[in-house]
Amino acid sequence: MRSFVVSAAAAALTGLLMLDSSALASSAEIAIHGAVDSKSPSFWGTYDTLFANAKYVDLTHTITPDMPIWRGFGNITFSPSVNKFSGEAFAYDTDGFVATAYKLTTDQMGTQLDAPAHFNPYFAASDEIPATFALRKLVVIDMSSQAAKNSSYALTVNDILKWENTYGRIPKRSVVFVRSDWSKTWPYVNTDVFPQVSLEAVQFLHQQRDILFHGHEPLDTDMTPNFDAEAWLLKHGYAQAEGVTNLHLVPPTGCLLSTGFPKFIGGVGNYVRYVAICQPNWAYGVAPGSTPEAPLPQYNTPLLWNDAKGHRSRD
Repeated sequence: MRSFVVSAAAAALTGLLMLDSSALASSAEIAIHGAVDSKSPSFWGTYDTLFANAKYVDLTHTITPDMPIWRGFGNITFSPSVNKFSGEAFAYDTDGFVATAYKLTTDQMGTQLDAPAHFNPYFAASDEIPATFALRKLVVIDMSSQAAKNSSYALTVNDILKWENTYGRIPKRSVVFVRSDWSKTWPYVNTDVFPQVSLEAVQFLHQQRDILFHGHEPLDTDMTPNFDAEAWLLKHGYAQAEGVTNLHLVPPTGCLLSTGFPKFIGGVGNYVRYVAICQPNWAYGVAPGSTPEAPLPQYNTPLLWNDAKGHRSRD
């Protein structure tokens, strides 16, 4: 989740206020921030009353060299970063630190956010997706019972209407994640046959409910020969989430979704960290302060390069 922080300029402004020079302080504040409404509430209070005790549920797969990817993409590899001058890998004993190099054959893998430019060069690339995607209302539509009976089941408009009959109308500009439980067997998943989201369903969500984007657990939206649902979304400028996990740990309504991703220039996909922020009394997730954060925990075993695994590990 994005935090609201006080800038160095604002800290300097506090010093000016302590001088009791109201005119100078007012001019400085307007110059830095624009006109300020003194009655506007601080989000710090909102954090203290709501988010400080909330439960945070990670909806993201860990990126590993052997993680499932679409069959058309090559394998990804990790390796120790090498000092370009010595040709040797950086090491704790000689350099004081280590680093990792990643050979990524695609930006379409793992838990991700598809940019529309993946299918249409005239719409947004990854670095052009606005920061407003950072925090939204989260809806979870559960079709896991249908997927358990039919591994290629596709979400329908009727499924969405049934959900609304129970929980109410889907909020405008919210994010809708479709639970199928496909990810429960990750990384041993079938990337060729999987639960889908139908073209009619994604069209309904965007055209009739005006959502921000939808997401699903498999690495593709649908199994049609021409990727009908995915193609329609991206070619019309809509982003979508793929490779989402742990949706069985999130309620159908009431949570927020935090979306964080790097800004690869010209990218058409993004490795994403999705986190559901749920009510304090929710049974799953972790609350701030319930685990070591600053400093982070120290482990009994060191993190060392493991040739057999192709990445650093503690075993």
